[in-house]
Amino acid sequence: QVQLVESGGGLVQPGGSLRLSCAVSRSIFSFNVMGWYRQAPGKERELVASISENRTNYGDSVKGRFTISRDNAKNTVYLQMKSLKPEDTAVYYCNYWTIWGQGTQVTVSS
Repeated sequence: QVQLVESGGGLVQPGGSLRLSCAVSRSIFSFNVMGWYRQAPGKERELVASISENRTNYGDSVKGRFTISRDNAKNTVYLQMKSLKPEDTAVYYCNYWTIWGQGTQVTVSS
């Protein structure tokens, strides 16, 4: 069973940056699409970004501020977040197919 473990969340001021990591328990070389989702209190889970071998896709609210990347050698997917806003506050989840990590909390507040 593949396991996904997120890390890197925390409290950051508006305008700040964070980098989330998703460590995968096996090689992701053959994995097609991996993604980051987020869920804020009282809201549905939404796609933040996804990455395949040669393509990235971003939610409209994060375009130009967030960057998704993957390091197949380290079995890790990253989400670099810049210019963070209070509305980015949510639990961020890593996803592969039907598998989800436990989530990492990101709070943007002054």
